[in-house]
Amino acid sequence: MSSTIDSILIESRVFPPARKIVAGATVSGMESYKALCDEAERDHDGFWARHAQEHLKWRKPFTKVLDESNAPFYTWFEDGELNVSENCLDVHLENGNADKTAIIFEADDGKVEKATYRQLHARVCRIANGFKALGYTKADRAIIYLPMSIEAIATMQACARLGITHSVVFGGFSAKSLHQRVVDVGATLLVTADAQMRGGRAIPLKSAVDEALADEGGDIVRKVVVYRRAGTQVAWNNERDVWLHDIEAGQPDVCEAVTVSAEHPLFVLYTSGSTGKPKGVQHSSAGYLLWAKLTTEWVFDTRPDDVFWCTADVGWVTGHSYIAYGTLAAGLTQIVFEGVPTYPNAGRFWDMIQRHKVSIFYTAPTAIRSLIKAAQADPATHPQRYDLSSLRLLGSVGEPINPEAWIWYYNNVGNGKCPIVDTWWQTETGGHILAPLPGATPLKPGSCTLPLPGISTGVVDELGNEVAEGRGGFLVIKKPWPAMIRAVWGDEERFKSGYFPPELKGYYLAGDNAQRDADGYYWILGRTDDVLSISGHRLGGTEIESALVAHDLVAEAAVVGRPDATTGEAIVAFIMLKDPVPEGDKAEAIAAQLRDWVANQVGPIAKPRDIRFGNNLPKTRSGKIMRRLLRVVAEGNEVTQDVSTLENPDVLKQFTGVY
Repeated sequence: MSSTIDSILIESRVFPPARKIVAGATVSGMESYKALCDEAERDHDGFWARHAQEHLKWRKPFTKVLDESNAPFYTWFEDGELNVSENCLDVHLENGNADKTAIIFEADDGKVEKATYRQLHARVCRIANGFKALGYTKADRAIIYLPMSIEAIATMQACARLGITHSVVFGGFSAKSLHQRVVDVGATLLVTADAQMRGGRAIPLKSAVDEALADEGGDIVRKVVVYRRAGTQVAWNNERDVWLHDIEAGQPDVCEAVTVSAEHPLFVLYTSGSTGKPKGVQHSSAGYLLWAKLTTEWVFDTRPDDVFWCTADVGWVTGHSYIAYGTLAAGLTQIVFEGVPTYPNAGRFWDMIQRHKVSIFYTAPTAIRSLIKAAQADPATHPQRYDLSSLRLLGSVGEPINPEAWIWYYNNVGNGKCPIVDTWWQTETGGHILAPLPGATPLKPGSCTLPLPGISTGVVDELGNEVAEGRGGFLVIKKPWPAMIRAVWGDEERFKSGYFPPELKGYYLAGDNAQRDADGYYWILGRTDDVLSISGHRLGGTEIESALVAHDLVAEAAVVGRPDATTGEAIVAFIMLKDPVPEGDKAEAIAAQLRDWVANQVGPIAKPRDIRFGNNLPKTRSGKIMRRLLRVVAEGNEVTQDVSTLENPDVLKQFTGVY
């Protein structure tokens, strides 16, 4: 781990909660927030037990709250039993919400489809019955490789209904990435679509599945269920492939939910790590759902008439917690959007908020920064050209939001009236960890503010000791919480060494540097490892390097990030070719070829923005590539740091051309 760092950010603007927000808030005023925190501090187990009993429907009540006997493999409510889908859908057939709209789906081309909780329940049951008819049970695991759609959410819920552990793979990932996940999780069922629609174009999915399953190990998948989304022609394997509409046909609208233990794996979601192999983050059923529902209600201060819109894809954890599970468990009406924010123009988000009367809008800083640039280029797409008066709350997710983007978002989208909940959390945490509560927390642009009740966080040095106010250090979570990662799928050692290093006193290591100010507010300073954050998506530098080196032309590669005003970070690849360093048109052609190669091997989101060629990479005498120096070069700055440990200090001078 690297040494602690300091922040030079100084932000003095503070926005207290408006009185009308405080008056009707789920958590009203700082005294209420502090009371919840004090309750959790006094009786950690009792606090979580109370919320689990109040917020979840149990088939068999739990008698044990937290088991720490095999730390860090903590378990929560382990002798309790329930079903996640029942908690998200069936409860609303009984509490008066059956005919409330659950999902407003807007397709890429603008077509709108709605589903009430009753209709969504029936759809989930038909899909689940179709899976049962194919012979699937809770002993199986499924890969879901679908576009944003009602079908994607219904498929996730159908798996949860049958106790089938699922792993959703983002539709932008390549066949190779899909194959890795199929094999690692041991999937026997794969659900996909013929294609997905993005920006007016049909992007194939089924062909990527066919390629992924043709590789070694792909034959563990017994059935591929295909949703006909775009109507495109697809290759067909009569023994393996089946249409989603065919397995639903004739199935009853009722499917008894399968009882599972509280610790039954609900899903495994793969996230890039600092080594080449993606990590399968395993989440439980009860603890995960409790926190997803509770944070939905607390952080978004939900009301019965809200129209909630999280712009994330279900292929990321944000789409799991705040589209597929937490929001449904909370009984919200929500928008599900298939397309992109700039099609048919950059006013798409604002137009949708206006038409659907969205009250809570939750998106990524990358999207905000892109739309700021778009509004500057084309005033017709500026948010103030639209009626956004339905908004009462804004949110930010995926990466730290810089203060000036925060202010623009606050003034131009929220009209200076909507609190912004800037949320810090991870795939591994299952839900928000640091976030303001709209009716309680004064806001500071750029800060994710304070830990939520029940969460104990800190900023520490390499030995787990708290650092002083204003000093940077490792962000840690000191006590277990119900939604925490349970394991790295199939790799206990990677779980323990990566998240609970022994030198940090048993604390959970988040992998981010942070600092606290005089008010105890947290400021995220960046990653402690080589994971890159591109448009809010975490990508492993080593994974991209591995793809580059697999190309016939490449001898060696190092990947770093540089700051980017739109995407947060941009990928910069330093490459040593097997042949002499190219220049001019030849260099441009090779760079284009390598970008396409990375897109095919990892996914389009992993394509390097800049490529620099050299005849060697900066290494220490022991052979370690000095990426910290490459970051300086990538940012266009002069290297002033100590280079005495380099085998050849002059090697840095060669990376002048950017392609």
